[in-house]
Amino acid sequence: MSEPAADAETFLAATDTIAALRPELSLLEAGILAGLHLALAADSRSFGRIFGVEHALVLRAVESLTTETLITVTARDGRTQRTRYEASPAGRAVLTALAA
Repeated sequence: MSEPAADAETFLAATDTIAALRPELSLLEAGILAGLHLALAADSRSFGRIFGVEHALVLRAVESLTTETLITVTARDGRTQRTRYEASPAGRAVLTALAA
């Protein structure tokens, strides 16, 4: 059996750190970046399912992060609206600060 990518404490700590680095982000937006950093979720449906958040709320947060140029949308399913994303250069800079 494989180990989970990260535990809840690690995820919450990463979310809090991102929120402190970028106070203009909502906790959901910071959580999406933390989930990406910890390899927990790289698409909107998976994030919503894992964390029990409505998909529509995740989609709004993804759109906001795209506007903030912290993530780049890589694919979108027209039927389900599942949106795949990755950190943009600006987003990678924020995530690099987590390792410091």
